[in-house]
Amino acid sequence: MEHQRRSQARLSPSSDTEDMVMLLAPRLAYFAGVARTEHVTRAAQEMQVPQSTLSRAMVRLEQDLGVDLFARHGRTVSLTPAGRTFLASVERALAEIERAADEVRADADPATGKVAFGFLHTMGAETVPGLLHTFRADHPRVRFSLVQNYGEAMIERLRSGELDLCLTSPVPDAPDLVARRLDEQKLRLVVPADHRLASRKRIRLAEAADETFVTLEPGYGLRRITDDLCQEAGFKPRIAFEGEEAETLRGLVAAGLGVALLPPPAVPRPGVAELTVTAPRAAREIGVAWLADRPDTPPVAAFKKFLLSRRGNLLP
Repeated sequence: MEHQRRSQARLSPSSDTEDMVMLLAPRLAYFAGVARTEHVTRAAQEMQVPQSTLSRAMVRLEQDLGVDLFARHGRTVSLTPAGRTFLASVERALAEIERAADEVRADADPATGKVAFGFLHTMGAETVPGLLHTFRADHPRVRFSLVQNYGEAMIERLRSGELDLCLTSPVPDAPDLVARRLDEQKLRLVVPADHRLASRKRIRLAEAADETFVTLEPGYGLRRITDDLCQEAGFKPRIAFEGEEAETLRGLVAAGLGVALLPPPAVPRPGVAELTVTAPRAAREIGVAWLADRPDTPPVAAFKKFLLSRRGNLLP
């Protein structure tokens, strides 16, 4: 047929795949309904659409594909071999769409939905478990997808939609984000237990100018804070080791490989002494961030409200 030749030309291998999907997708459920009942009138009644709408949709679908999907016998139809092949794929596609719809509805459910929550490694041992325990006292069935990472990586995952909220430091300042300061965490100068400064309780950071430092890698918030504090104290730190996790750095200090500016540990670690830094003021702000203008599901809104209520009382 002439219309088939025109459709085949339009949907040739060089045609854009996205264009084809846009042509076919609205008619797939109609096609599956007609194929299931093998009767246009009955399918129209089941799907609650006018019979004429359904008939036109099937004709257009065949035209767009350039093949006959049905053999017609009055108002009764039967699938052609091409129709049977097409139906198998359509049913898989519709089942996947239904599964995806069920999943997103479940994630948005106020009582049992999901929150994708990111946080710094240093908050994983004690702070975050305590927060989740308290929150779930009132929301016992809300589910969490938890991600531990450094600050910049979590911000990128916020922007990509992989995270709903994150606890990070420094508190980000970007036009596409909303961020709120929640608390601050004092940093200590951690030295080996047999170090010349280990007997001290307090220290000015300038007194460590000649020490070898172990730090997190560039890009980590704590590394940026370390560099800034040392600069404020009048020196550039001499760095021997760079790592990805604060407790690993504490282990390097215990092994005598350097000193480090670190937040307090969840539990005391043997082999090190932790000194209060009196000057400059050594602390890092902890904040919560989310993407601006993104609507919250009910469970995300509830957890966000809970975190904001913990201002000044976030850390153990």
